Amino acid sequence: MKKNEDKQNVAGQLLSAAGSYIKQKYPFLILFFVGLLIVSALNFMKISTVQSIANFSINDFEIGQISDRTIIADRNLAPDDVNPIAITKGEKIIKKGFPITEEAFSKLKKMASSPLYIDYRAFANNELYLVLLAIMWYLLFSFIPFGRKIQLKEPILHVILFIIVYSVTAFCAKFSFFSDPYRICIVIPTALSIMLVTVLFGNISAVLLSLILSLGVLNAANWELAPFLFTLATSLCSSAIVRKIERRLDLVVAGLLIALFEVVFVLLILVIYNETFTELLPLILGIIVNGFISGILTLGLLTPLEIIMNTASVFRLMDLSDNNVPIFKQMQIQANGTYNHSMMVAQLAESACREIGANSILARVGGYYHDIGKIEMSEYFVENQQNMENKHSDLNPTLSASVIKSHVKKGVEKGHQLHLPQAVIDIIAEHHGNSVITYFYNAAKEKDPTLSPEDFAYPGNPPTSRESGVVMLADTVEAACHTLENPTSQRLEKFISTLINAKMDTGQLNNCELTFRDIAKIKESFVNLLTGYYHNRIKYQNQVDPDEKKEDKPGDKKTEAKKQELK
Repeated sequence: MKKNEDKQNVAGQLLSAAGSYIKQKYPFLILFFVGLLIVSALNFMKISTVQSIANFSINDFEIGQISDRTIIADRNLAPDDVNPIAITKGEKIIKKGFPITEEAFSKLKKMASSPLYIDYRAFANNELYLVLLAIMWYLLFSFIPFGRKIQLKEPILHVILFIIVYSVTAFCAKFSFFSDPYRICIVIPTALSIMLVTVLFGNISAVLLSLILSLGVLNAANWELAPFLFTLATSLCSSAIVRKIERRLDLVVAGLLIALFEVVFVLLILVIYNETFTELLPLILGIIVNGFISGILTLGLLTPLEIIMNTASVFRLMDLSDNNVPIFKQMQIQANGTYNHSMMVAQLAESACREIGANSILARVGGYYHDIGKIEMSEYFVENQQNMENKHSDLNPTLSASVIKSHVKKGVEKGHQLHLPQAVIDIIAEHHGNSVITYFYNAAKEKDPTLSPEDFAYPGNPPTSRESGVVMLADTVEAACHTLENPTSQRLEKFISTLINAKMDTGQLNNCELTFRDIAKIKESFVNLLTGYYHNRIKYQNQVDPDEKKEDKPGDKKTEAKKQELK
């Protein structure tokens, strides 16, 4: 009885876990099945139009050849204008060990070219392979640590590019010129696909797609190893070349470099398989055109894809880092203190992310935009209150906390209005996490000890990416260090350690995958940068403090002249 109850509990837990997983991942699961369905349709079209007999190519047979197998027709085929020969179901077309006659070869050809004759065994084999490949892609996409949130648009682009590459490879191979396993490499748009994914979503995503595309090409090219090796090598090479590019026009140069490497890869594969070098020039020219056109098409397609998918590509981030855009001009006028603070936060975050291997450009842009919600009510924030009365003096702590908290929500709204990438909006939303505004909470608690800290907490979630976590720390450190007297390197190091430890103790860094090693590097980067910022200057001998009134000394020539004028 107890065993049955335990089994029921285990089954219930499994069903509950499966239901929860489906509820969370249903868009990805729908994409998985839709993509598999489309590729299966392409597989069916490929098999139904291929010239094959019992999973063998018509090119394997010729008149007079001694047959190495027996082939029996599995259906009736009536005579037609192209091939007037009739075939009867169950008829033995060729027999193992006997020569192939002209009539038998005509029947084989009719069976191969007939759209009614489909090798369902070949279709089933290919289908099982594609299902296995789809499952592998889904599992890799689910478990690879990308270090950021995966949005649905990324796997959608993967599926679209896979369908394009699979279709081009499978159906171009039916043309006589591209039937050769080396010449088919000319039309496979591998470099274009990987260049787009690398720029839009990063190197890890591109490497994953490289593996899946290569295995897909292996199937589409009828299990020829040459196109598979060429696709894999070209994909990885394209990802490595493009990942360091920061200017759009460099994509053309990248295309030329990829074309050069593609030629090298093809020559190496030819040597490995001891192929003859006949008709080598058309092959090399075709490969060069493939690489160069890939760079041109990437340059042309990138801008519309950036707009449609709203991704944080390196080029989009470089555009957003321009300080001359209207939002920064407005911030300089209405919230100059916030503007200067944001510039410093961006510098701190960029330097720290470079040290830990995170996306430094994303961190810099996130630092620039993280406080854009302060523009409308800038006078309520301390960095903008120079030479003016503190606005919070006339407000109760609860209302003051509400005003301070509102800048996060307003920043997110303004980010959507500016069509910022989601990664940047996430930094805006998460740069305070759900931490408590301690100054106003402590002030309010003196009047009402029953108050809950949650009422004075920011409405956001703790950072979910490394870049977002670094921007949070940079924001905290930059703001707090202005209150530190005599900011020497040793005092800055101790103070910054205290601030970062406080964030860790309150769980603000639990979800952003920053390691202790990363924290140590971030701390060191902050100390080095702020030490340079707060360094002491040499006081010159004749330098006078403007706050000190210079007294006139008796006997001074200028003093005596003044006295004479007064007389």
